[in-house]
Amino acid sequence: MKLKEINRTAIQSWSPAQHHPIYLATGTSAQQLDASFSTNASLEFFELDLTEPSLDMKSCGSLSSSHRYHKLVWGPYGMDGQGHPSGVLIAGGENGNVILYDSAKIMAGETDVIIAESDKHTGPVRALDVNPFQTNLVASGGNESEIYIWDMNNFGSPMTPGPKTQPVEDISCVSWNRQVQHILASASPSGRASVWDLRKNDLIIKVSDHSNRMHCSGLAWNPEVATQLVLSSEDDRMPVIQMWDLRFATSPFKILENHTRGVLAIAWSLADPELLLSCGKDNRILCWNPNTAEVLYELPTSNQWCFDIQWCPRNPAVLSAASFDGHINVHSIMGGSNQAQSQRHADQISNSFGNMDPFGTGQTLPPLQLPQTPAPPATVNPLKKPPKWIRRPVGASFAFGGKLVSLENPKPNPQQPQQPASHVVHVSQVVTETAFLKRSDQLQATLSAGSFVDFCQGKIDAAENEFEKTLWLILKVISEASTWNFLGYNKEELALKVRYVDGLITQALLTGDFEGAVELCLHDNRMADSIILAIAGGVELLQKTQKKYFTKTHSKITKLISAVVMKDWHDILKTCDLQNWKEALAAVMTYAQPEEFSALCDLLGGRLEAAEDAQLQAQACLCYICAGNVEKLVCANVLCVSIPQDLVEKVVVLRRAVEQTQRSGPTAIGILLAEKMSQYANLLASQGSLSTAITYLPDNTNQVPHLDSAPAPMNYTPPAPIMAPLGADPQAQPVPSGPPQAMGQGPHGAQVPYSGMQQQLSPPPMNPAMPKTSMEGAPGAPTGDVIQVHSSPLSQNKKITPLQSIPAEKIMKKPIPDEHLVLKTTFEGLIQKCLAVATDPQTKRKLDDANKRLEALYDKLREQTLSPAIVGGLHNIARSIEARSYTEGLSIHTHIVSNSNFSETSAFMPVLKVVLTQANRLGV
Repeated sequence: MKLKEINRTAIQSWSPAQHHPIYLATGTSAQQLDASFSTNASLEFFELDLTEPSLDMKSCGSLSSSHRYHKLVWGPYGMDGQGHPSGVLIAGGENGNVILYDSAKIMAGETDVIIAESDKHTGPVRALDVNPFQTNLVASGGNESEIYIWDMNNFGSPMTPGPKTQPVEDISCVSWNRQVQHILASASPSGRASVWDLRKNDLIIKVSDHSNRMHCSGLAWNPEVATQLVLSSEDDRMPVIQMWDLRFATSPFKILENHTRGVLAIAWSLADPELLLSCGKDNRILCWNPNTAEVLYELPTSNQWCFDIQWCPRNPAVLSAASFDGHINVHSIMGGSNQAQSQRHADQISNSFGNMDPFGTGQTLPPLQLPQTPAPPATVNPLKKPPKWIRRPVGASFAFGGKLVSLENPKPNPQQPQQPASHVVHVSQVVTETAFLKRSDQLQATLSAGSFVDFCQGKIDAAENEFEKTLWLILKVISEASTWNFLGYNKEELALKVRYVDGLITQALLTGDFEGAVELCLHDNRMADSIILAIAGGVELLQKTQKKYFTKTHSKITKLISAVVMKDWHDILKTCDLQNWKEALAAVMTYAQPEEFSALCDLLGGRLEAAEDAQLQAQACLCYICAGNVEKLVCANVLCVSIPQDLVEKVVVLRRAVEQTQRSGPTAIGILLAEKMSQYANLLASQGSLSTAITYLPDNTNQVPHLDSAPAPMNYTPPAPIMAPLGADPQAQPVPSGPPQAMGQGPHGAQVPYSGMQQQLSPPPMNPAMPKTSMEGAPGAPTGDVIQVHSSPLSQNKKITPLQSIPAEKIMKKPIPDEHLVLKTTFEGLIQKCLAVATDPQTKRKLDDANKRLEALYDKLREQTLSPAIVGGLHNIARSIEARSYTEGLSIHTHIVSNSNFSETSAFMPVLKVVLTQANRLGV
């Protein structure tokens, strides 16, 4: 597609790749005249501004010259601080001149612009090239086999690459090798090419076609393969481009044939070795893949020959072509339309007439009216293959289960350039949470072996605080069905105290001293013994004993005795001092009936959790553990802010202990624990531990956290306690017949089946309605297999059990559209990663609250009520999170908030900012 146009009969050269903006230098061409037959000559500079839709290029400087030019080359010499900020323009004149111009001075309008000049050549200088490695070296070619190497640091003393070739002839092309800095090639119209080694100062090889019809018009080195070059033929009888390899220089190894008349110029792209331009007398400009001899693109041109064609060094998709009709056209090989060109022609016609009265009618012409339904602009197709500079050199993507899929585009084999390189895809397992997986494996081993006591002892030994130690001590006691020594009551110690006191009472009884025995009992607070002995000692002694009993029992023990007799423990637990919670719990364990034990423990736990003292709040967990109430254990504040592994370990041990103690099936579980277990399963899956993760997933859709549940049924019963009170027979517990099915509580008390977290011969069915949370992290050292792309795709067939139907009375929210589900997955995954590393309880509470409040965003996505601009911005934030660029995510967040309706985003955008800020602070 044509981008720009310059109306000049001139030769051209692009500014160096290091220069910005991009300029195109033009010089009046020798041996050519324009339509005005003018003999003036000049150098001009034009800026390439692709943001301007016009075809015109802005002139940025010009210089009148007494020379006409055969060749222009613009090199970067001096741009690195040596006094030439825009480099040096080297010109080859028609009288043997080689002239160095200061480009910056010409564009600034100065007059002293010539850096150096020499007329050492014989005849016109048709060939110039700058060494790509040492930009101060310039090669030039003239008549009589003259080749000079100029050093711009010492321009007055050029050197030659070696003795002149014989027979002497004109030099039409020179070119430096693109891989080896001391190798130079030259060519002559006779079709012979010479390769020079400047280290040896000698000719090392000659290349020529044996047909003697090769009239050489162009020479270019392969940008990547040091031993390959191409020669183009201007002869109409042989309009070809020959590819030569100096390792087999007896004949060309490939010939590109598509032009119908002679080839006038060639240019090999430095950005993509598979792109070679050629222009010929058949008015065609072709873009070849030299490795396959295929024409990838043909530029639309006018009916005029193009005598010079060049790639833009800075923008690899842009090229320029100079033609004999007095135009230099700038094209793009990426395709497009010619709408701008059509508009430019219309504007030229309009400007030619203006509003004048050209025919003397006394009336001005009306404005030019273009047709209301113009023909659609012609579209120019782009290249048949993507150019190298827009291909991804590498790529990577994370997949489910912690898999990392990566690819790379290998370089072609220089020995076999025609053979396509094999593409390799690497599939690796990325593990970022090694410590987490190790602890998970230990838990799985404990579940398999049933060694809960040893597991709990290890946790006790490693506990970092007294609360953790006490909690695991309780779990150990439960696991081994031991006594309640953890509350500070030891039967052995009590027996020793009794034997101390019992000896004195025995002596009093043996001597018949009932009164002394009663006094000893009262002194030892053994009121029951004192009353029994007082009865045996007579009425008087009984009256005295009763009086002393009531005198000494004006304390809370009176209530305890009343509770023991009347069995009214609710009043004790409602009114007792919470500092004596251990005593209250011990009494409940001793005297409470099995059917009320769990509710009483929950009652005491609820009071402790509502206390203002943080230490008392923490003890509520112990009461919930004794009650076997897993759901309230999860809800307790202290455990809710723990890392997932800590919570899962406690819950799993507690559930297994309850099952073993009660001799029943899997215990009940509620929606909240199902959510925590789902998050834990996602974390395991993200680390590749899929077989373990699947055992923690809910068994049916009723346990998906975001579902609403119906009111509790009338026959609801509370969950079974962790163990019967002291004195009750655990084996006497009723065991339901048939296969066990645990029932858990929903948000409003509804029971839902659950049988996760147990060893199964086959994993429970996967639930596609569960959110697919992504747990991405910084990649570790990937390890895995190598899979060839052309092989059959890898697949893993899994049998999916049909889902259990959802009861009709359940009300389910609409699903989030598939294209937006990645938002929920990404945001929830980021929150879980932050929770996994956060140590501050306040930060964890913020993140937990954010996780809940983001449901407002997910509801809007379900209802599709957000504007496309906001949804697009949220997807951009998600992509920045995947790249761990939280600063960029915050910038996008600010842009969304400042350009949207506050009422539309106020429910979730502040929360999302909190999550991004915490993620940036925690460095997840």
